[in-house]
Amino acid sequence: MKNHSGSVYVVATADTKGRELFYVRDLIAQTGLNVVTVDLSTQPLSSAFAGNIPAAMVADYHPQGRDFVFSGDRGKAIGAMAQAFEIFLSQRDDIAGIIGLGGSGGTALITPAMQALPVGVPKLMVSTMASGDISGYIGASDIAMLYSVTDVAGLNRISRQVLGNAAHQIAGAVHFPLPAGVYDKPAIGLTMFGVTTPCVEAVSAALEDDYDCLVFHATGSGGKAMEKLADSNMLAGMLDLTTTEVCDLLFDGVLACGDDRFDALARSKRPCVLSCGALDMVNFGHPASVPEKYASRLFYHHNSQVTLMRTTVEENVKMARWIAEKLNRCEGEIRFLIPEGGFSALDAVGQPFWSPEADQAFISTLETYCTQTERRQIVRLPWNINDPQFAAEAVAQFRQIMPQGR
Repeated sequence: MKNHSGSVYVVATADTKGRELFYVRDLIAQTGLNVVTVDLSTQPLSSAFAGNIPAAMVADYHPQGRDFVFSGDRGKAIGAMAQAFEIFLSQRDDIAGIIGLGGSGGTALITPAMQALPVGVPKLMVSTMASGDISGYIGASDIAMLYSVTDVAGLNRISRQVLGNAAHQIAGAVHFPLPAGVYDKPAIGLTMFGVTTPCVEAVSAALEDDYDCLVFHATGSGGKAMEKLADSNMLAGMLDLTTTEVCDLLFDGVLACGDDRFDALARSKRPCVLSCGALDMVNFGHPASVPEKYASRLFYHHNSQVTLMRTTVEENVKMARWIAEKLNRCEGEIRFLIPEGGFSALDAVGQPFWSPEADQAFISTLETYCTQTERRQIVRLPWNINDPQFAAEAVAQFRQIMPQGR
């Protein structure tokens, strides 16, 4: 076995998950890796913790001290311990990988700290919650979730197998890291949706000789992931051409961004070319999932699990004002490109969502409320977003605003 610097952190609430914690610890240790066990119990254990980091030591990292964590109120204690653990983990310099074990409370307690770790550090959460909606636990990070099948409540023929697989998965990720890459090109972020794919693929192809093009799927978490990298100074610039997540945020869709969408652009001041890709649609699941208040609207059934709703004139006005307010806070080089020929593959002449009135409502409102300056400009283009000419102009605009032509 190779020698590895750092340790695998095994994390759980030892008051209820102690046997599982040490079972996973021992399996990982058998592979030759260093292991650190961390107890996140929200009440002090009556007996000594047989691991490395007791709960009280983690609780001491809370800004208001351990007594605030060990309050006796379980809901409050979980939130406080999660905050303490995130601070604790941020100050460790020996994390080669991390594995957490938990039910609903433990998963909520452990994953915020995992999210704060850099992308690429192996992260595995074994959870009873992993078969449902896990977006809140993962956020914009690269956490791997493994469903525990049985509750994390003792060792049995099922839990031993699942936890054993998990132990060996995290050990394998640490034992066999990818070779360090040599990145001689700056990284840039691009946002894409199925209905803007031709545009983004053409832009990426035109820029890949000079840039490492990182394409993010505009599903809510995709925009968050891109902006997290921008905040971490890992992106030289962005082509945020598919801003559809705003539709879902404002109109009850299932792929919504957060209220902080575009705030990283303002903070980082990175050069950015934006557009209104797929602002013609709100995303829902299967047809029965669409809120009743939208029953009379125009829909496109992408497949049995994806239902798209055309945005109206009024909704385009609201979106444009929301985006304009965000852009007005940006002091870096900003170019917002308007594809007058339609915002997506469905919003084109002869296609189901073609609506010049709705598109024009967005365009005129954005131009009214976005304060244009030498560094913040709106550029109208007479093409659909997926036309080759639009992609070529997006590339040209991006090259113009990048420092030294990059």
